[in-house]
Amino acid sequence: MRQYGECLNSCLRAPDMNRCSRCRIENCDSCFSRDFCTKCKAGFYLHRGRCFGECPDGFASLEETMECVEGCEVGPWSEWATCSRNNKTCGFKWGLETRTRQIVKKPAKDTIPCPTIAESRRCKMAIRHCRGGRRTAKTKDKRKKKKNLMERAQKQHSIFLATDRASQ
Repeated sequence: MRQYGECLNSCLRAPDMNRCSRCRIENCDSCFSRDFCTKCKAGFYLHRGRCFGECPDGFASLEETMECVEGCEVGPWSEWATCSRNNKTCGFKWGLETRTRQIVKKPAKDTIPCPTIAESRRCKMAIRHCRGGRRTAKTKDKRKKKKNLMERAQKQHSIFLATDRASQ
């Protein structure tokens, strides 16, 4: 019988039946074979039989097991959408534009979060006055106007995220 990694007390110590070999993996506590770690030293993450200080790109760390698992992968950002407010592209001085990206690969565990998949930013409307429409009433307090715009942006963003998640 040959044993690698930790030499267990329960193993037979007959010279011709049991040999203990040290693991060749750096920062490894115990291994399956000389070249494959099964448990890393404290502070290191296990990934494909090796120990790392941080998980490689595309992988997320599970703190409870100190292992690297496949993380969430997202695609490229879309172009910014047309500046609008209340689903109109005119009639206001300021609006919001949004861009999105899709989840290409879901994470191995639901507890691993994905990066943001939608962003919104304030924008100046290209056409302030709508043809044949009436002008919007001006708000005296500009701070209140900006706050309301940001609240609407957050609400639209939340609705978009909920719709996007429900469709997946």
